[in-house]
Amino acid sequence: MHKLFSVAVAVAGLVLAATEGQAQVVRCTDPATGKVTYTDGACQSGAAAREVEARKSAADIQRERAEAAQALERKQQRLQAEAAAQAQAERNAPAPSPAAQQRPDYARSPECARSRRNLDTTISAGDSGTYEQNQRVEAAQRQVDLDCLGPAAYAELEKTRAMRPVVVPPTTIVVPPRYPRPVPPPVVVQPNPPKFTQCNVFRCYDSQGNSHPR
Repeated sequence: MHKLFSVAVAVAGLVLAATEGQAQVVRCTDPATGKVTYTDGACQSGAAAREVEARKSAADIQRERAEAAQALERKQQRLQAEAAAQAQAERNAPAPSPAAQQRPDYARSPECARSRRNLDTTISAGDSGTYEQNQRVEAAQRQVDLDCLGPAAYAELEKTRAMRPVVVPPTTIVVPPRYPRPVPPPVVVQPNPPKFTQCNVFRCYDSQGNSHPR
């Protein structure tokens, strides 16, 4: 009877301690399997025990609750002040002009994408470095600038291009080699051929008295 009374008193004491403060949290690790469990009592036999959170009294719990409530109130006040400051800044900001509100985004337009594809095709096609190819690439690039920047920005870009100095590449003059003028062969003037006046079986005689073998 005395033992039962002692056990009842001990159990009552544990219940009273649990109601007055937060239960203790203990981390238990099984040495065989490495399994980790948490309990508010004692670990099983052979398990390694480590206290995760110590037992707190009612005064400690009340103090922590008060501190948490104060921190939450300060956070709400800070958020309200930031929202009020942002609203005031939006009210004081100048209203955007209608032109700025209606300005289209030329860089994401279908025309800009089509011009870019055309520029890539023009660059990859044809002989690179030729005058005709350079002219086609320059025209395709100007179309990209117009479609992706818009008329106003393209006009400013053209003004900037017009102010740039024009660099003229040096002209290379190829001088053909000088060959000597061919000299015509000399004209050989043949004398008046002799006229044969008489011929026999073996010889012929001309008008100048010369004889020639027949």
